Formats: sequence, C-alpha cells, structure tokens
Amino acid sequence: MTATLLRTAADLHARARTGRRAVVMTMGALHEGHATLIRTARKIAGPEGEVVVTVFVNPLQFGAGEDLDRYPRTLDADVELAGRFGADAVFAPSVDEVYPGGEPQVRISAGPMGERLEGAARPGHFDGMLTVVAKLLHLTRPDVALYGHKDAQQLALIRRMVRDLNFGVEIVGVPTVREEDGLALSSRNRYLSPAERRTALALSQALFAGRDRHAAQEALRARAREVPATRARAEALSAIGESRAAADAHAVATTAGGPAAVRAAARLVLDEAARLDPPLRLDYLALVDPLDFTEIGDGFTGEAVLAVAARVGATRLIDNIPLTFGPFGDAS
Repeated sequence: MTATLLRTAADLHARARTGRRAVVMTMGALHEGHATLIRTARKIAGPEGEVVVTVFVNPLQFGAGEDLDRYPRTLDADVELAGRFGADAVFAPSVDEVYPGGEPQVRISAGPMGERLEGAARPGHFDGMLTVVAKLLHLTRPDVALYGHKDAQQLALIRRMVRDLNFGVEIVGVPTVREEDGLALSSRNRYLSPAERRTALALSQALFAGRDRHAAQEALRARAREVPATRARAEALSAIGESRAAADAHAVATTAGGPAAVRAAARLVLDEAARLDPPLRLDYLALVDPLDFTEIGDGFTGEAVLAVAARVGATRLIDNIPLTFGPFGDAS
C-alpha cells in the first residue's frame, strides 16, 4: 500500500476516521525494527482502522555534542517503506509545526526516573522526549501508540506519563528486533565500521551471558530441589551414576546466584570487549526494576530489565533484555 505524506496537524485531522488510529512514533531512517512496530499497529488497528507513522527528529532530545546534525534523514525512503510495512499515512511535521514560536517554555519533567541510567548519561534527554511525545500524542490523537522495548527506559517513562497525566491512549510495547548476529536494530548501526560492529556485538552478548547464567543457575536449583541431601538418596544416586550430577546441583544451588551472578556474567563479556581494537567503552550495566529503573537487590522477585549502554568509536548504543526473578529465582 502507499502511505500519504502529511506535513501539518490540520491535514491529519482532516482525514476521515472510521476505526481505531494506531500511531508509531519514529525519528525516521526506518528499518526492520520499525517495520515490526508498524505491522503490529496494522494488526491492532484492523482493516477499518488507520496506522499513522510520525517522522520527526526532535531537537529537544539531543544534548550538546550529540548527533542531531548527523542523525540520518531519509524521508522519501521512509514514506515508501512505511506504506510497504502497512501504514496509511506518514506525519512528518516541521520543527515550526511542532514547536510554533520556538522551543517550548513549558515542558514535561521526567522526574527521578528520568535522571537514572540514560538520563544520567544524557541530562535533559527524557524531558525533551516526553515533551515531544506528549505533543505528538495531542497532534495525532491516537487510540493506541506503539513503542519498542529496545528503549526500555523511554517506554517506562511514556507509560508513567500517560498514567500520571491521564492521557486517553493505550500504550503498547513491542519486543526488540535483532539482526542475525544478535545486534539490536538501530538507525545508529549504520555509523559502525566493520571492525566497530564486531566490537558492538559485545552488548547483546553480555546480555545473553547474563540471561544464560540466570537460566543455568535456576535449572540447577530446580535439580537440587529434586535431589534431597540424604545419605540414602546419595547412595541410590551413586548406584545409578548420578552422584556427580547431584553433587554439582547442590554445589551450584548453594553458591552465589541471582542478580549478582547475572551482573558478573554480563560484565565479564564487557570487560573483554574493552580490550578489543577498537575497544568498547562502557557507560553503564544495570539490572533494574522496570517500574522505576532502580537497581534490584538479591532478594528481588518479579520482572527486571538487564540494560547496557556503551560507545564504540563515535557511536553510542543501548540494549536490554527482560528477566524474571521468582520466589526461587525462576528465569524466563
């Protein structure tokens, strides 16, 4: 299908609406990650609904020395791709359309959660992000808006804003899309040289190492719970050649695990990448509660996010994966 390019909110509002409007907000340079968002939006909107993709490079989100001028702008290709992925319209407003009269004097504050991790690395970033998201929600008037899990802190803050400020819109998170080698899809990946890309793979590899360490620990804990530590049971296991498995299970079950082990496994990969050429320069590795993005402790139960940010050459990349800690540290 062909997407209609719209430049003003008035043009967008003039479109007839017969079903749900689903909005996917982007800064352009569309890739397969955006395609997944748009396809999901198409399913949610249904044949009678409408999918609108916004393309706007928001100057408020870029701090001093960041890549506002470098950020790729490929509007003609974005319109073509958005239509191919299932969008009905692309709303690509000018800066004057979004911020008439210049930068807004009144902005949305991200609060304490917006000062952690990405907010600490990029002061003011989340205030600018929430301000433009709020404006685009008002300008596009959607029933549902979709955002990727890759920007986990951004998604959490948008959900909090919508809840705290009573926006009448449903927020849907869509899982991260990865390339075959595991690197999370990002418009910034195009900045990486072949050597830098090889180093950048350490981000996803570190996350997977933390996830796998957690899963292995919990599998052995489960095994240990099935093997009571009694002499009679040990003798019976030995008779069938399982004494080593039982011993290993009990040994691992009683060693340090949980969040500390997850962090250690991920950091080992990142430390090795710091010695590569070119090296990976770590900004942060964090295992946090997605409700407020504070670090979780060893007794934590529930959903968590293992997040990492680092620079390779001149390019800054982020990635994350979800983990679940249950009463026995059950992994998902």
